[in-house]
Amino acid sequence: MTATATPAVPSDIAIAQAAKLRPIADVAAEVGLTPDEILPYGRYKAKISPEAVARRKPTGRLVLVTGISPTPAGEGKSTVTVGVAQAFRRLGKKVVVAIREPSLGPVFGVKGGAAGGGYAQIVPMDEINLHFTGDFHAITSAHNLLSAMLDNHLHQGNALGLDPRRITWPRTMDMNDRALRSIVISLGGINAGPVREDRFVIVPGSEIMAILALATDLRDLEARLSRIIVGFTRDRKPVTAGDLKAAGAMTLLLKDAILPNLVQTLEGGPAIVHCGPFGNIAHGCNSIAATRLALGLGELVLTEAGFGADLGAEKFFDIKCRFGGLNPEAAIVVATVRALKMHGGVKKDALAKEDVEALRKGLVNLEAHVRNVQKFGVPVVVALNRFTSDTQAEIDTVLQACKAWGARAALSDVWARGGEGGEAVAREVLAVLGEKKAAFKPLYDVAQPIKAKIETIAKEIYGAAGVDYASAAEKNIAQLEAIGLGQTPVCMAKTQYSFSDDPTKLGRPTGFRLTIRDVYPSAGAGFVVALAGDIMTMPGLSKTPSAEAIKVHPDGTIEGLF
Repeated sequence: MTATATPAVPSDIAIAQAAKLRPIADVAAEVGLTPDEILPYGRYKAKISPEAVARRKPTGRLVLVTGISPTPAGEGKSTVTVGVAQAFRRLGKKVVVAIREPSLGPVFGVKGGAAGGGYAQIVPMDEINLHFTGDFHAITSAHNLLSAMLDNHLHQGNALGLDPRRITWPRTMDMNDRALRSIVISLGGINAGPVREDRFVIVPGSEIMAILALATDLRDLEARLSRIIVGFTRDRKPVTAGDLKAAGAMTLLLKDAILPNLVQTLEGGPAIVHCGPFGNIAHGCNSIAATRLALGLGELVLTEAGFGADLGAEKFFDIKCRFGGLNPEAAIVVATVRALKMHGGVKKDALAKEDVEALRKGLVNLEAHVRNVQKFGVPVVVALNRFTSDTQAEIDTVLQACKAWGARAALSDVWARGGEGGEAVAREVLAVLGEKKAAFKPLYDVAQPIKAKIETIAKEIYGAAGVDYASAAEKNIAQLEAIGLGQTPVCMAKTQYSFSDDPTKLGRPTGFRLTIRDVYPSAGAGFVVALAGDIMTMPGLSKTPSAEAIKVHPDGTIEGLF
């Protein structure tokens, strides 16, 4: 039996361009922000002033939105985040969305934007997905200023004794460009400086993105920037951005970027958008400042974390909540029948056909994510994000399985119906919040050695049988612990497509060993990064990138942006 048919829905960009937006001052007033507390960027976007951030104390209730391991079938985590927030607003709740800023790389690559979809979007969608208020450009400039000052220091005599072979600070740009993963710089003669190997990372993978997302104010931002390790001397002593006297100028470039951005949902509700995409190579969360501000403005706050719960949610709990003193009280785990069938072995071109047996096989992925979130003491609501090809038998199979695991579940139809289609999920979340208060706790103690923390994550969250370390990782772990970075959280960088470090192992792989090929410092952010398997910090474009389908018509309307 097929579920009730969904009417045809226009493209995301067509819906966004047809929307009638509220003036941003009206959106601000809905949550008590006064005209002098916002800094408008045109009619429909604004920065929120530092005074407004400082005045608000977090009193609202925090709900995380996460998901299953992503597949090419799509899951719709941002769409559900926005849609359920719209549903809460329809139910009379004072709700604020605290969501991440999109990266240009995926917009022009394959994944698309990060402003939601269908009738559950934040708007103006095109501006949010493109240059927005310039935060990513400011991060790029600050990051590359430090790169330039580092190479200038080498050229001008290298008074700090930096070993060119041990420089760890890369360059950055916000575009997928695999040709920049490994480069040689300073070619061109004596005036170009010492020739050396270098690399680029995409902006969401920049340590400055992580720092901006964790900094509480300008003073904290400058202190964190000063602690960035750019490389080591020949006797393995760290050299920092503070040593290069770069932190003040970098802070200047970031003084506006540190302020959260206010926009609105398609239904006119407030949305705070700031920092943080890419939960596979970074912590993948929006800023602490944005989340705490949202908690001071609304009674309910929906925020999201990147990719599946094994990556974004784990880092949200173990890094962001730890540093920000946040207390999440519920989590929504987003899944789709289509994606679960892919985890059960169905190919993408066969997903429209009912296959309950494959769906049952793929449910192990959803169950593992639900169990993992519950390990942090946070109750779970599963949002089954509906596609038109889903049959009633398939929907019932998922909902019944969730009930057997002790997790609430409801059908989400926000893409087609906006807030109305999210009310079932919203009511389940309200039921959870009305029960016994969550007993949130991080997974590990930061005082543990680096390897112990890595192995806890690998075994408890990924289900690995053990962890193997490349020689470079072994050496770097020893060095990091020797310079005082052993007692920090660990930010795992791993493929988003599998619990393992092999993207082809879908579902719930078991018996595998995780390989850590390198570990490096993010001293300014306050954690170390462990690279697992073949994960890249600079993505590449697909064979047919999304950029090929994008057009701007003479009247300014856009085609192909999603």
